[in-house]
Amino acid sequence: MAKDGIGASVRRKEDYRFITGKGTYTDDIDRPNQVHGVFVRSTVAHARLSGVDAEAALASPGVLAVLTGQDIKQAGLGGLICGWMVKSKDGSEMKNGEHPLLAHDKVRYVGDHVAFVVAETYEQAKDAAELVEVGYDDLPPVVDLAQARGGDASLVHDEIAKNTVFEWELGDKAATEDAFAKASRVVGIDLVNNRLVPNAMEPRAAIGEFDRGSQGYTLYTTSQNPHVARLVISAFVGVAPEHQLRVVAPDVGGGFGSKIFIYAEECVCLLAAKQVGRPVKWTAERSESFLSDAHGRDHITHAELALDDQANFLGLRVHTLANMGAYLSTFASSIPTYLYATLLAGQYKTPAIYCEVDAVYTNTAPVDAYRGAGRPEATYLIESLVEKAGIETGLGPVEIRKRNFIPPDAFPYQTPVALQYDTGNYAASLDLALRMIDYDGFEARRAESARRGKLRGMGFSCYIEACGIAPSQVVGALGAGVGLWESAKIRFNVTGSVSVFTGAHSHGQGHETTFAQVVADKLGVPYDQITIVHGDTDKTPMGMGTYGSRSLAVGGSAIVKACEKLVDKGKKIAAHLLEADIGDIGFEDGRFTVAGTDRSKTMAEIVFAAYVPHNYPAGLEPGMEESAFYDPLNFTYPAGTHIAEVEVDRDTGVTRVVNFIAVDDFGKVINPMIVEGQVHGGLAQGIGQALMESCVYDKDSGQLLTGSYMDYAMPRADDFPPFLVGMTETACTHNPLGVKGCGEAGAIGSPPAIMNAVRDALGVWIDMPATPQRVWQVMQDQAQPIAAE
Repeated sequence: MAKDGIGASVRRKEDYRFITGKGTYTDDIDRPNQVHGVFVRSTVAHARLSGVDAEAALASPGVLAVLTGQDIKQAGLGGLICGWMVKSKDGSEMKNGEHPLLAHDKVRYVGDHVAFVVAETYEQAKDAAELVEVGYDDLPPVVDLAQARGGDASLVHDEIAKNTVFEWELGDKAATEDAFAKASRVVGIDLVNNRLVPNAMEPRAAIGEFDRGSQGYTLYTTSQNPHVARLVISAFVGVAPEHQLRVVAPDVGGGFGSKIFIYAEECVCLLAAKQVGRPVKWTAERSESFLSDAHGRDHITHAELALDDQANFLGLRVHTLANMGAYLSTFASSIPTYLYATLLAGQYKTPAIYCEVDAVYTNTAPVDAYRGAGRPEATYLIESLVEKAGIETGLGPVEIRKRNFIPPDAFPYQTPVALQYDTGNYAASLDLALRMIDYDGFEARRAESARRGKLRGMGFSCYIEACGIAPSQVVGALGAGVGLWESAKIRFNVTGSVSVFTGAHSHGQGHETTFAQVVADKLGVPYDQITIVHGDTDKTPMGMGTYGSRSLAVGGSAIVKACEKLVDKGKKIAAHLLEADIGDIGFEDGRFTVAGTDRSKTMAEIVFAAYVPHNYPAGLEPGMEESAFYDPLNFTYPAGTHIAEVEVDRDTGVTRVVNFIAVDDFGKVINPMIVEGQVHGGLAQGIGQALMESCVYDKDSGQLLTGSYMDYAMPRADDFPPFLVGMTETACTHNPLGVKGCGEAGAIGSPPAIMNAVRDALGVWIDMPATPQRVWQVMQDQAQPIAAE
């Protein structure tokens, strides 16, 4: 193994340029002769447009153009699409309301796109946007999820009855009902998975450019999957032919899922660039991001767990209302269905599960994938329910889980909700976490907290997720509009250095380091001689981008396949140079050898010969460059145990996380240091959801009440203790690296652990977010002294 290869905690290659401000983000790019655009956004949640008057704006200094919804229609462009079709349980197709680039008949949420002003400077465009007069004939907004389907609820899309996108189901209803009929005990919960705003450090931005000479378009954008952006913008919106559209996603400052999607802003910038004949830049202000970035979560759920008299799980039934916002975003329909309900088995051998999901339009920003995407919602449900079952049965949170875990010898394990887990050892993760947090010493720590007037609680979460979404054949059958493979091309340069071109995209994950480690390991090339190229559709092979912790499991596997082809090619060249039979050529640590002899050639010698083939035999192709596509056989299944210990201040309701243990099984780990960093980031996001973050709309007006950091509480470093991270390993059985994915685990496992700890401290049920005000109110509402005393 190369010393900087798989398993080494190599420092990140990309950190020097990020830490020293040398990164190149979309807003850092200025194109020659560039102008600026500002969007006019709806100030009301629901209204018919009686007119858009741009006369005054067009007369303003520096203004070059004002685009409206009518201009988009006249240009013959299509709207944005949802790329995953879901059918209702009656077999009908989901109701996909029109999603125009700029509104032309109605506005459907505060922040909806109404017009786009282009001017010489940003300030001129900003001033002119204030002069665009928009006529609104107000309609009643529908914001409350439970009321959206009522008979008198206003319709977000006039043609879609009861605002219902679909009524979907998964699982065996009859078997589940039978399990409940036989149950000795039923445990039930009602919970809300609160809506979140992604809040990446870099707001979204786009630059559209059109070259009249070549008729080519270029889009610089903050995207997690530039190839899919090119596909949608060309094939469905129709701005430009795919072969004449280049999409560049340079350094991107955080995605968390919210930059997977194709937004109207990217398409409108391209259209405007052609119209004015100059590059057009748009960069979101932070308040604009609150309004217009796709939000996450937003579920209301009732769930019940049936148990026998030995506390074995018999059945689970779930009903969820999922808020989709005003329009279906790119992958919105897959989040509350196949990425949610399929994870409801958790780590448990529950024999019967049935889930219904009703997806609903409301006059709010579109909701789509956000870090974890459906998996956090499923885990919060099942781990809250199991914890409550542990209390009600008297077994406690540890025994109830151990009694119902899928045992290690049961893999591969077919769940009742479609997925087949390939491997895992859940008890091992729980046991390690118990040791790391000093479980036996908890009651002493709780008593010590009580002496200081604090309430201390401990909560558990044993999560599982599905990463590396695949295979294409399966997701296609479930409604996905794309294949979910990944590709890679690896080119040896003449001097022996290596350029790796990947369809994945790095926006903070450290691919330039981990992918290079994989290549160093497989080809025996020094780590610092390897460069990773991504994020440019003109330079990289077709790819599906980065999300769902798929980069190493899918993209890394494509790289391994390309490495294997290069080694095979190298063996042919070595056999020729060493005058040996190819069957006698071996390869290890960057050197080709002849079995039973001391003859060998280094990889560098082979590469040079590949490009200087002066004495090649006929049929041996020059060059040292190979490509590969990889389509997985299954999801990967990271899993683990998170344990939170919190202390609640009885006077203020403030909850402090005083101890947090995360033990994860990510399969084979390429770079432990990067993995630990990914876990830390995920934990911060998950704990933020549990204790602070919540996106709130006014139910009467539809106005966004949490539209800035004055109202939307983001966690800071001093809100967390040092996280302790442990790992167990059961390697994935169906990809060549044995990896499972780690990017989302922290955000999936931590919310239920935190909330179960808060509930343990208070002795009562409380839902997310457990803000100081909510916690304080719960304590005031309790007639009896609470549990920790």
